[in-house]
Amino acid sequence: MKLEGAQARLTIFIGEADRHGHVPLATEIVHRAHAAGLAGATVIRGVEGFGASNHVHTTRLLSLSTDLPVVVIIVDGRDAIDQFLPQLDELITGGLVILDEVEVVTYVGRTTTHP
Repeated sequence: MKLEGAQARLTIFIGEADRHGHVPLATEIVHRAHAAGLAGATVIRGVEGFGASNHVHTTRLLSLSTDLPVVVIIVDGRDAIDQFLPQLDELITGGLVILDEVEVVTYVGRTTTHP
């Protein structure tokens, strides 16, 4: 897949404890993005943050949180992202979803040696 120039970045801010059924929500989003044929998805676990609840979640020992912030980032063409958005409507019950334009400079896949 060739991905360059003007593209779209979908960024989803959720909590580590968020679930879709028994599956972590970030995992469900990544698997659906993969099934939808999107270029890629990355999940990043935050060390500290707060959102609409205004409660600070942190990894600091004295106030260790069980619901750290998680960010899922997906970059692909705007049409592909737009087609994926309805799936997020059914999954996201709390959090923040943003969409912005980005300029892809380099996108090179690796050769895999395993199935």
